[in-house]
Amino acid sequence: MTQQSLATSDKLDAAVLKVAGVVVLGAIMSILDVTVVSVALPTFQSEFDASYARVAWTMTAYTLALATVIPLSGWAADRFGTKRLYMVALALFTIGSGLCATADSIGELIGYRVLQGLGGGMLMPLGMTIMTRAAGPHRIGRLMAVLGIPMLLGPIGGPILGGWLIDTASWHWIFLINLPIGVVGLIYAQLALPKDAPEPSESFDFVGMLMLSPGLALFLYGISSLPEVGTFAETKVWAPMLVGGALVVAFVLYSFKPRHPLLDLRLFRNRSLTIASVTMFVFIIAFMGAGLLFPSYFLQVRGESTLAAGLLMAPQGIGAMITMPIAGTLADRVPIGRTVPFALGLIVVGFFGFTQVDPQTSYWLLGGSLFVMGLGMGGTMMPIMTSALRTLQAQEVARGSTLVNILQQIGGSVGAAVMSVILTNELNGSRPIPGLVDESGKPVTEAGLAIASQQRPELLQQMPVDRSLIERGLDFAATSFANTFWVAFALVVLTIIPALFLPRRRQPAQLDEPQGELVKTPVVIH
Repeated sequence: MTQQSLATSDKLDAAVLKVAGVVVLGAIMSILDVTVVSVALPTFQSEFDASYARVAWTMTAYTLALATVIPLSGWAADRFGTKRLYMVALALFTIGSGLCATADSIGELIGYRVLQGLGGGMLMPLGMTIMTRAAGPHRIGRLMAVLGIPMLLGPIGGPILGGWLIDTASWHWIFLINLPIGVVGLIYAQLALPKDAPEPSESFDFVGMLMLSPGLALFLYGISSLPEVGTFAETKVWAPMLVGGALVVAFVLYSFKPRHPLLDLRLFRNRSLTIASVTMFVFIIAFMGAGLLFPSYFLQVRGESTLAAGLLMAPQGIGAMITMPIAGTLADRVPIGRTVPFALGLIVVGFFGFTQVDPQTSYWLLGGSLFVMGLGMGGTMMPIMTSALRTLQAQEVARGSTLVNILQQIGGSVGAAVMSVILTNELNGSRPIPGLVDESGKPVTEAGLAIASQQRPELLQQMPVDRSLIERGLDFAATSFANTFWVAFALVVLTIIPALFLPRRRQPAQLDEPQGELVKTPVVIH
């Protein structure tokens, strides 16, 4: 069956679903890797003797790499063909996973995560390009509803799988598990994907890419270095922030000049796209940044195993699994301005529970909070992006989807860096224990010892201390997490303001116009 006949039929037939299987497999690999690593951050801290802000770069570097290649993937897909490039991306991700398992230092692990992110960043937009060309732009809503549930296997299964692998084997296996999946994916892609038909493509903005990606990386590196030195006056903090900020500003000014810029900021003249982008950006900073800290609270304050922490995170994925397909269906029928503020309200209600955490907070309360947040999450991201892209002209959709994808990844990177900085600064305020220093010669704090004793109880036998000191340290650590969650909570509440300006009436869809311009990089939900 030809791609044209697939695109014009109304139902998602077997041929489309066979191609969808390749996309789902790649999506699960990419998303699974983000959520698997989230429960491993405390393990990396102890394995590599690094601060939370430092190990959070295993997440930040990955998402920055994703943001780097998202605009490249649309151009390269036309230039080299989607099947060939998808298989290269899958191979790159798989090789990066194997290298991550060999890392001997936190610096090596961060470097290999960048390589992994370069592959993972192309997997999602390329996979969705393949699907859009197979199913047709007019069936994107239905397609996302079908793909939504299997894609959520990553967020649900990731923390559980990661916890089980770390508890029963070692942290290396959270990366090694990708090797057999990657091999199966490569074979499946070779058999299932249609042959390539490369065609001439528009020029790529390499100058813009050389300004934006290093600029963001330098700026975030400066922010992430703050907890280690404790002041903006240190060169390690202000120098990369200054250079990075200057590069980002230069990119913004430059991006209005090229005919085909890396990010087409001129699209922000579209009011719907602007409001959706602002809503998404602020939300991602808050929710994704704080989301990395949820498993850390269970591990560090409550002393749970990594498997238990993964299981405790499952209600969030289950909640999103329930509402995502419903939201995908409603997006075609109900104006987004009537549904998204309600979904954000659910997230606010659920999030509030985590602002109240202490060392004994009920797991029923926290599990319920995660479930309610998941319900809201499933009804937020996809409707916002689908609605925004449908208001664009057909020839603008590829550039618009590239723009929102990159903003999403930047928001995730900023959120991870900012929330880890806030938490580390809060924990650094704990009282030092007189006469007790760590291996690097720094004073050991009450919170630091309490967290370490939760993960390694034998420490209390090696250095007898008053139990009240441990309890005081745990109280301080829980308060540090709660204060960080309060910042994220305020940002989520702030997200409701732009969400109130989302369209409350039916808008004419431009996406179903003539299909000469196919979506190159549709929105990716992480």
